[in-house]
Amino acid sequence: MLKELLNEDTIEANVEVENWEQAVIYGGMILEKCGAAQSSYTNAMVDTVKNIGPYIVIAPGVAMPHARPEAGVNKVGMSLITLKKPVAFGNDEYDPVNIVISLCAFDNDSHLNILSNLMNLIEDEKFIELAKKAESKDELVNYINNIA
Repeated sequence: MLKELLNEDTIEANVEVENWEQAVIYGGMILEKCGAAQSSYTNAMVDTVKNIGPYIVIAPGVAMPHARPEAGVNKVGMSLITLKKPVAFGNDEYDPVNIVISLCAFDNDSHLNILSNLMNLIEDEKFIELAKKAESKDELVNYINNIA
C-alpha cells in the first residue's frame, strides 16, 4: 500500500517552510493535487493542530498531520515531505520536525491500514536517516519501492 500512496507525485524533498503551519499546508496541497482531499481538509489539518495541539508529532522529528474524513476526504491518500530546515510544532519531546507525513482516509478500516503500513516506515531507522539527508525525492521513492 505504501508504494501506491507514496510515489513521485506525493513525495517532496528539501521543502522550504518557515513554520509548522506552512509544512502542514504544503503536505495538504499535495493531497489536494493528487485528488485525495479537498482544500477544506488541508484547512482542517491546520485547525486541528491549533485547537488540539502538537499531538501529531509522533516520533523524534516526525509529524503526521490529519483531520476527520468529513472535512473533505475524497479517497485514501498520503504525502511525505522532508524539510530543508526543521521546524518546531510545539512538542517538547519530539521537536524539531523535519519529516511531515500527511494522510487522509475515509473510514476506520482504511485509516488503520494506512497507520499500520506507515508505522513500519517510521520505525525503520534507515528510512528516517535517509529522509533526513535526502537531496531528492527519487532517493525516498526508490527506498519505499524497494521495501514495499
